[in-house]
Amino acid sequence: MKKVFLAVALVLGLTTFAQEGKPARGEREQLTTEQQVALQTKKMKLELDLNDKQTADVKKIVEKQVAQREAKLAEMQAKKAKGEKPTKDERFKMKNEMLDAQIAHKAEMKKVLTAEQYTKWDANKSARKEGFSKRMKKGKRGMQKEDIQK
Repeated sequence: MKKVFLAVALVLGLTTFAQEGKPARGEREQLTTEQQVALQTKKMKLELDLNDKQTADVKKIVEKQVAQREAKLAEMQAKKAKGEKPTKDERFKMKNEMLDAQIAHKAEMKKVLTAEQYTKWDANKSARKEGFSKRMKKGKRGMQKEDIQK
């Protein structure tokens, strides 16, 4: 009887601790636009060994990219709050605009960086994209299952 009671207590204790998880990603405070730009620019300066002129040019490009991303995000959140879902044509248009922006970003970076730096930047970008894809396939999306079911 003591062993059964001890086993039940042990199982209950383990399940209680197993349920405690990390807070959902959305609970963390977001960085400001300036902070995002500063961090991304410094990271690129370290990775690609940029000179001062290149750093200034990259900072302008990153500022523009972050501003566009935040504007799109605000637009999408406003539509979501209204309960509007994009139509098939709207999704196609958004995807097309996103790809055009990526092409323009790549062209701007190619103008600023040397051939060697551009190759390294492109390789780093591909590696990050691949890592993100692997995490998405494993289901580590930053949201807990409970958040999805709500």
